[in-house]
Amino acid sequence: MKGRLSTVSGGRRVVMILGLILLLGGGYLFLAPVFEKDKGETVEGSADWMASLPDDARLNELAIPGTHNSAAAFVQMAYFNKCQSKSILKQLEAGFRYLDIRLAVEKDKLVLTSGSSRCKKGSQIFSSNLYLEDVLEECRSFLRAHPGETVLFAVTQEDGKESVKEFQEILHRYINTAPSVWLLTDRFPTLEDARGKLVLLRRYEDEAGFGEESGIPLLWASQGNTDNTALNTVAEPNGSYTLWVQDRYKYQSDEKWAAFREGLKNAEYNGNTAVLHFLSTRGSGNLSHPYGYAKDLNQRLLMYQGLPEKVGWVILDFGTAPLAALIYGQNQP
Repeated sequence: MKGRLSTVSGGRRVVMILGLILLLGGGYLFLAPVFEKDKGETVEGSADWMASLPDDARLNELAIPGTHNSAAAFVQMAYFNKCQSKSILKQLEAGFRYLDIRLAVEKDKLVLTSGSSRCKKGSQIFSSNLYLEDVLEECRSFLRAHPGETVLFAVTQEDGKESVKEFQEILHRYINTAPSVWLLTDRFPTLEDARGKLVLLRRYEDEAGFGEESGIPLLWASQGNTDNTALNTVAEPNGSYTLWVQDRYKYQSDEKWAAFREGLKNAEYNGNTAVLHFLSTRGSGNLSHPYGYAKDLNQRLLMYQGLPEKVGWVILDFGTAPLAALIYGQNQP
């Protein structure tokens, strides 16, 4: 009898220990993203850096800092899905001008998403979902205060069963509520045409047949593999221009940094190209923690002395004002 009680007691201790481990692990996954912030550095002039550039400069020929998964500052399953530490408005004020906007249909509305996880308005547990109208108001507020700037609004249909045509039609209903703030074109405009505007870029085919008002196509095959590391920068035809892109999002830090540097050298920069360099990655495992990679890679970029004069658009996780300034500083006023 005593041996049986000892066995039961031992089993309970094992269960308690396992429960404590799970509790601590879950607590870490929940709390860690709260502390994944930048230092809050500011750079003078970061909100108005485009204003000094010539009107005839084309957007595809400029060095433009951008953010990856831009709305994922507050998001479900944040340890795995959080990609930014600033709100959309704060990113724009810090100098970022390319926004990676991922949307899903929720009834007749569009909600910001990271995969199947919903982005939130704040860090509170019961914070409400972040919808497209919330993001658009932040963008409009920024452009009203800084009319010499423009925002590249790159939209992806991220989640849901709706067709691309249905998705487009809902998106354009949003656009039609304030058409004057949008620049709808299928070719890269000059800064003169784009100032004070949201420029729509689309990561989907024009199934609704909007033509030139469908937005600038930004289409490339997924690079979520490590099969051929020689193809770090890939040329993709996009109608009137060629897109050069490096978006190897399953690389470890060393591989990603090497791909980024190779991409800087190998991409072709001219009036008929647009070049995107992603420094964001989720690593090669099944579970991602973007902050760990961004902390390393962003520091490497800050210390890097080899940025060419023509750098294209550089897209980051956990973007900061000093990083944005490093990129847009490559432009010649």
